[in-house]
Amino acid sequence: MPRPSIAMSGVAVAERLRQTPKARTSDAPAAARRRPRLYLVDGIRLAAALLVVMHHFAGTKRANQPGNVFWDRPVQDIMPTVFRVASFGWIGVEIFFVISGFVICMSCWGRTPRQFFVSRVIRLYPAYWFAVLFTTGVLIAVPGVWDRLAARDVLMNLTMLQTGSRVPHVDAVYWTLWSELRFYLLFLAVVAMGLTYRRVVAFCCVWGAAAMLAPIAKLPLLTLVAQPDGAWYFIAGLALYLMYRFGQDLLLWGILGMSWLMAQHELAERVVYEGVSSWRGAVGIYTVFLLAMVAIALGRADRFQWRWLATAGCLTYPLYLLHYVVGTTLINRLRDTMDARLLVLTLTAGFLLLSWLVHRFVERPVSRAMKRGLDTSFARLRPGRT
Repeated sequence: MPRPSIAMSGVAVAERLRQTPKARTSDAPAAARRRPRLYLVDGIRLAAALLVVMHHFAGTKRANQPGNVFWDRPVQDIMPTVFRVASFGWIGVEIFFVISGFVICMSCWGRTPRQFFVSRVIRLYPAYWFAVLFTTGVLIAVPGVWDRLAARDVLMNLTMLQTGSRVPHVDAVYWTLWSELRFYLLFLAVVAMGLTYRRVVAFCCVWGAAAMLAPIAKLPLLTLVAQPDGAWYFIAGLALYLMYRFGQDLLLWGILGMSWLMAQHELAERVVYEGVSSWRGAVGIYTVFLLAMVAIALGRADRFQWRWLATAGCLTYPLYLLHYVVGTTLINRLRDTMDARLLVLTLTAGFLLLSWLVHRFVERPVSRAMKRGLDTSFARLRPGRT
């Protein structure tokens, strides 16, 4: 399917929006099948996870305070060069959100709400359950670094809904899952209607408007649903996928441009919160990432077919879930045994290996079993059964 030029006229964009859902999707699936797998997206996901790992091990404000529980002195004094790079690693979370918007839209196209629900459950929960139990076990075995939660709070964490119940996380990195779950719930409404170019564009516009109004409306429910601190990253990912599937046009560039403008403001607030990096650096990194995703969406990176990146992408989620509390606990215990940079490198390699083991021996078998069970359960809900 030929890709429209960015110079597509307003009339042409309007015609695209007027087309029926059937017309909007009739040629796209065949075109999508002809496109090679997006291995580079898997690679970017792992790079984002590694950024977050480096930030937590060697670039956080907490790790740079005198007498912190990780290192025996500010990490900037121990490894200043690593700290300068790692201090920007928090932006890996924003990168995750953009990729999530892209991948969710791609994986849900043509699926039913039931299929969407099952795919999210079997993707999120197996590794997460393992992470909750594994992290709790480490905190029991190695006390004195992080506070261990009460058993009832650990059990609540297994639901992944602890934020909504004001229960603390077993590991602080779980906060992003609450943002992901709210995005899934919103997007489920579009999946239920059937994904089309027009409906996804309308969803981006309505959600963006709600996210802009939420801070001044001061309505807790609107803020909860619209999540203004993360909405524009997911919206950017959705717009990028529409570019990938249907080609670029002025409307999609407008949505992407608006998301960048809103994101740079949110990044400034994050810089203040993190207290270890600069706005210009953060915006620069985010912009380079966004341009890389544009290149992928427009087919400029299709020639990069590095199959090993698929495995790299599978490591991302377990690595993110497992590294922080366990990793910093190990830093506390091992910091005097070797060079700090070697310790960070060794721990990162160890968590990559652990992530592969979790993917191979936990995620894959448990996901398959859960899918069979959920498919059987939903089959019993079909009309006509008593």
